[in-house]
Amino acid sequence: MIASVRGVVAAISPDSVVIEVGGVGLSMHCAPGTLASLKAGTEARLATSLVVREDSLTLYGFADDEEKQLFELLQTASGVGPRLAQAVLAVHQPEAIRRAISSGDLTALTRVPGIGKKGAERLVLELRDKIGAVSTGADGVAGSLSGGWQEQVRQGVIALGWSTQQADQAVVAVAESLDGGETPPVPILLRQAIRLLGRAR
Repeated sequence: MIASVRGVVAAISPDSVVIEVGGVGLSMHCAPGTLASLKAGTEARLATSLVVREDSLTLYGFADDEEKQLFELLQTASGVGPRLAQAVLAVHQPEAIRRAISSGDLTALTRVPGIGKKGAERLVLELRDKIGAVSTGADGVAGSLSGGWQEQVRQGVIALGWSTQQADQAVVAVAESLDGGETPPVPILLRQAIRLLGRAR
């Protein structure tokens, strides 16, 4: 089991990073929030989870151990695989996910693409007793989830080498393209922002 990886960031793409360790480049799938904290050419440490399938070995990278533990916990719920677990982490912060499951906030959970009402109910039913301690807001009430895709996309664009101004323009353009419709997963929004920036060059 590969528990963590430390090395130089060799390359960053919209949904993964390559970290060079001892002359070997390890590719890891990461949520946009994790990718936004990385910069090519600098050293980084990521907590990792190795998902083994008959035809593949896939490494997932996380900013810290808490994200990794939640990623693995989510997969203990029926119907949740690594891609869906990562989608949850791509849209929401770990503490917010814990609050939603603990409080049975189905509306918050169904904001994650791929999770419908029944799926959200299953997450609450199967994970509520496993989720651990959950912090509450100043009023003592557990807070609700906040999507925050704009900031995640913005940070992801900046991490890939564009300026802050370009990142802000891309986020505005992506938001306008949604036109009030359903919000896709953050990795898709990030790819859309990159395409828009590529055309503007």
